[in-house]
Amino acid sequence: MHHHDNRSGAEGLERSCGRPAAGWIAGAGPVGGVELLRAWFAGEAYAKHRHDTYAIGYTESGIQVFDYRGAARVSRPGQVVVLHPDAIHDGRAGTEDGFGYRIVYVEPSHISEAVRVICGKAHPLPFVREPVVTNARLARVVRDAFRSGLVPLAADTVVVDLAEGLLAAERPGAGSAGRHRVDGPAIERARQFLDAERTRVVHSSELEAITGMTRYEVARQFRLMLGTSPHRYLVGRRLELARQRMRGGRPLADVAYEAGFADQAHFTRTFKAALGLTPARYRALSARGAADGRAPS
Repeated sequence: MHHHDNRSGAEGLERSCGRPAAGWIAGAGPVGGVELLRAWFAGEAYAKHRHDTYAIGYTESGIQVFDYRGAARVSRPGQVVVLHPDAIHDGRAGTEDGFGYRIVYVEPSHISEAVRVICGKAHPLPFVREPVVTNARLARVVRDAFRSGLVPLAADTVVVDLAEGLLAAERPGAGSAGRHRVDGPAIERARQFLDAERTRVVHSSELEAITGMTRYEVARQFRLMLGTSPHRYLVGRRLELARQRMRGGRPLADVAYEAGFADQAHFTRTFKAALGLTPARYRALSARGAADGRAPS
């Protein structure tokens, strides 16, 4: 059987199909060394192939079966699949119902740099012995990657979170790895910059220039100091501005544009994910509370 060597995980999936299968794929990237793919297949999904990225997937539905390191592996809904670079594998449905999954492909050089930041020194790439694991941490990272999308700053956090998750899965029970030093003044400069530039796209290179750190050092230290990622902090400041503008009765489409969202649909999705209400519902409830003379107490 011919083995395919591919740069892109999604390309490997598409080009290695031995025969047509019922299903679909939807991908994004690569951006910042990260690529996202969501797919569903019935029957034989793809033939034996390999790609030079990590592939960390989350089985959403059905039973996923694949051959890997000389054995047939089975992943059920909620389980995580960890495939290492240059490892030969295939894929198929375990039942007639088919299977669906989300998967994140990350270039090893980016994982290596993030691991160096976490450990404080050069360190071998993480190796997770079991390819199918029940790992809430890695599952959350994959789900969060799809929620955030491949926008600037978000990809950096995905890489750091996956590197930390892979290190923890490689050494279960070993505790947290590496240093916890934080350069407070540098992170404060990054925070102030995000406050000032909240209505536009901010790139990783800008935070690197402001802090003198690599993008992965920024992502990790920002979370240690402020409890969230630079990307989520920036989104939070946009939502804060949007709520201020909504109180003035401006059309929601104008509010979305002024707060830096791509469009009203993007604004609505992000607002609901953060606050549990659509912008229209939030504004209606706020207006009702104001009309009734209610105030926080």
